[in-house]
Amino acid sequence: MIEITEAAAYQVREMKTAEGNNELFLRVSVKGGGCSGLSYGMGFEEEAQSDDLQYEFHDDIKVLLNKQDAPILKGTVIDYKQNMMGGGFTIENPNAVATCGCGSSFKTAVNEGTPEKC
Repeated sequence: MIEITEAAAYQVREMKTAEGNNELFLRVSVKGGGCSGLSYGMGFEEEAQSDDLQYEFHDDIKVLLNKQDAPILKGTVIDYKQNMMGGGFTIENPNAVATCGCGSSFKTAVNEGTPEKC
């Protein structure tokens, strides 16, 4: 479904430790908005919902995807890149047919979302 690189998994582990709860799930989501119509969301949750798909990466990174978001995120790779200006997560989605300059907003061939002005 999706892939979490080792660099991203390391960063998620660090963030879970900072939260004081290594049992947290990482939720990866899609919501309407952004310059291109859809935007990504990532955050921690303590439990899964009934409409969630659950995945595990690198033996300890538990990821939740809402069933509605799964087709939009199919094949997506989440990585973490470090550079001179700091670091951040990067998301490469093969379903995105257009993105905006910020890199966090996109649209797909079947779901354009609701664009906002940047």
